[in-house]
Amino acid sequence: MIVALSGGGTRYSGLVQSGGRVHGEIEGERGSVRDEVLNLVRRIPRGRVMTYGQIAQMLGSRISPRAVGWILHRCPDEVPWQRVVNSSGGCSTDRLPDFPSGLQRAILEAEGVEFRPSGTIDLERYRWWP
Repeated sequence: MIVALSGGGTRYSGLVQSGGRVHGEIEGERGSVRDEVLNLVRRIPRGRVMTYGQIAQMLGSRISPRAVGWILHRCPDEVPWQRVVNSSGGCSTDRLPDFPSGLQRAILEAEGVEFRPSGTIDLERYRWWP
């Protein structure tokens, strides 16, 4: 459902989750949350990572971690999407049918990120906080 707000913004709604947040909910000026996500991801240094949940939290939980992932799934080429991992330090992109398996890991390894035998990253070592 799309609802026009009195301030000229737009609100996109979906299924209600606990805590009152709506998955995929975007409030405010159209594109503003997307731009915030992309700008934050652009700041992540080579060899460091953030999690989807960490980004959602830094944006005041206005969107879900899953919505962060969907924004990155269709991001511009210059955005280092590979530097965003799941809460376990794993590469969620391997589960996407339209994405080459192992690509995210290969790019991160080329940036100096080391993976454990379990296929996860040590978030204590590689997590970046702006």
